Amino acid sequence: MNKLRNLLRAVPARRGLLLLCCLVWSTARAEDIQSPNKQLTLSVVLQEGGVPTYSLTYKGKTVLKPGKLGLELKDAPSLTSGFAQTSAQRRSFDESWQPVWGEVKTIRNHYNELAVTLTQAQTNRTMLVRFRLYDDGLGFRYEFPRQPKLDYFVVKEEKTQFALNGDHKAFWLPGDYDTQEYSTVTSNLSEVRGRMKAAVTPNASQTTFSATGLQTPLMLKRSQDGLYINIHEAALIDYSAMHLELDDKNFVLESHLTPDAHGDKGLLQTPCLSPWRTVIVSDKAADILESKLVLNLNEPTKFKDTSWIKPVKYVGVWWEMITGKSTWSYTNQENIKLDSIDYRKVKPNGTHGANTAHVKAYIDFAAKHGLDAVLVEGWNTGWEDWFGKHKDYVFDFVTPYPDFDVQELQRYAQSKNVKIIMHHETSGSVRNYERHLDSAFQFMNKYGYTAVKTGYVGDIVPLGHHHYDQWVNNHYQYVLEKAAEHKIMVNGHEAVRPTGLARTYPNLIGNEAARGTEYEAFGGSNADHTTILPFTRLIGGPMDYTPGIFQTRISTFNPQNTSFVHSTLARQLALYVTMYSPLQMAADMIEHYNEHLDAFQFIEDVAVDWDDTDVLEAEPGDYITIARKAKGKSSWFVGSTCDEQGRTSTINLNFLDPGKKYVATIYADKKDAHYEKNPQAYQIRKVSVTSKSKLAQYCAPGGGYAISIVEAGR
Repeated sequence: MNKLRNLLRAVPARRGLLLLCCLVWSTARAEDIQSPNKQLTLSVVLQEGGVPTYSLTYKGKTVLKPGKLGLELKDAPSLTSGFAQTSAQRRSFDESWQPVWGEVKTIRNHYNELAVTLTQAQTNRTMLVRFRLYDDGLGFRYEFPRQPKLDYFVVKEEKTQFALNGDHKAFWLPGDYDTQEYSTVTSNLSEVRGRMKAAVTPNASQTTFSATGLQTPLMLKRSQDGLYINIHEAALIDYSAMHLELDDKNFVLESHLTPDAHGDKGLLQTPCLSPWRTVIVSDKAADILESKLVLNLNEPTKFKDTSWIKPVKYVGVWWEMITGKSTWSYTNQENIKLDSIDYRKVKPNGTHGANTAHVKAYIDFAAKHGLDAVLVEGWNTGWEDWFGKHKDYVFDFVTPYPDFDVQELQRYAQSKNVKIIMHHETSGSVRNYERHLDSAFQFMNKYGYTAVKTGYVGDIVPLGHHHYDQWVNNHYQYVLEKAAEHKIMVNGHEAVRPTGLARTYPNLIGNEAARGTEYEAFGGSNADHTTILPFTRLIGGPMDYTPGIFQTRISTFNPQNTSFVHSTLARQLALYVTMYSPLQMAADMIEHYNEHLDAFQFIEDVAVDWDDTDVLEAEPGDYITIARKAKGKSSWFVGSTCDEQGRTSTINLNFLDPGKKYVATIYADKKDAHYEKNPQAYQIRKVSVTSKSKLAQYCAPGGGYAISIVEAGR
């Protein structure tokens, strides 16, 4: 009997020993997959203590050393260690799909996938990490299935690491919960801490969090072999935006999520999942620009009918307000409450830009030059008294100022076959915008507005929330989906940076989410700015950069403003090709275009939707040259932009159809052009070209060139 008791007592111990052996076996096991072209290899390993890690190589060279995975939870054990691997599933996927609008007609979505299921023995909680390895990079996310031991949970911090293998050159912005509108800094990662203070320049709303905090997309270049690495995220839905915290001793980047008003990083309920974390890799800079990895990681479009979504080229009553020539507000009165003021009885200030006669002039210009639409800002009541006030109720989005005749302008625009783009500045009060959203969109439907530019200038109201936290990101998503119900396209300004959601919701036709042309009126951007943005901000989606400024000296029409646009006129044309967007604004005032109609011809001709794109030259911070083929046509357009050094661009036109003859119209800098000293020095010439032609073209400091190429005889 005693022998039997001893044997029974030993059974649990032996079971524990067996479990421990299984755990040790699991932590030592590596799961590997390769990209379809076998140049990228991913390895997933449970290290000692059941800590999940991953690493990445490219052509046999380390891209990322083993980096940790997992999340810290609030008031609950963390999901960072103590795991055993319970399954590892593999599959391959290969499809092609056509975007509603885009840089190419067809996109291939080809990857090998590894889904690793991890279980914590002590808590009996399960977390799945899904990896997709493409020829151009890696995407991975966390998935939490429905389970009894993990239902509702609060994220304290995501602990994803990107473990670099050295001090890389970086093109970075200060990490901030409320703005991306900083100038990009180019430095080694080891220099970030010393340069952070100078990099944080004033903004209407900003919340930096660390001396080594960085934003995504983060573009990196490795000094020893010239390898390019881009880190970002895809499919940001019901989650906080990710920043990166840099360990500048070991060069490890760790995810840092945007907190909400309570300091929490995410309120989740299973089943749920995180956005994809993305790493694009190549030894060619052009491959980074041509990557469709972020788009591919988003779901296909939610819309059965997309016929109402159309790319747009537009002018607008905007730049004159930005530069201070005219005003958004109708009066100079202060301390205004909308329910206690009759604007018809208030003296106008005489500088209001959005008046009926002025808008009609823009409609006439758009109609004459074949542009699709006119944006009008400052048309609605409330602009006098909101900036920096943190008022909950500022705008109602349906009441025009007395000098803006909605009915007449609808009639006039319709007669000219021109649309008017609505503007909704929310003043950061997301609750107020949602309060009025249905009536605002119904107003747009009634008067024929098919697109809206939203704005979130200033701190988010309710106070304490941030532009990129989960709650506010859900607001942007709500606006996008509500707009789709009304067949309205959205151009979001001061909203969260895009993460490829335009594939799923193609009515998201534009975003700002970076330092756009408006900052040229606030002191200027560096001359290399537009040679960097395509490698950073545009990785997640198109930008409403608002190019096309011909009169770059603002003091010529507003003596109080001494700022100037850091670009030659020729480069402003090039931006319509290099700064991709299906929503392109001819941003200058129409009187300046009328002075240079020969150059404006390129803006009139250039497409906004494309069948093909070929990056001809690229080096972040130095230069970019891109060729694009217009949607459904045989014509091509080329744009080239360079930094303050200037250069000679040499390109091959072998993207043209063999055997065909073309006429190329080249809009270029003159030899004495300079972004500061002589920005309007440009020349236009026509040459005959074929697919065998080569071109060497001078680009002035801060300059560039633009080319339209059409088949001969057309």
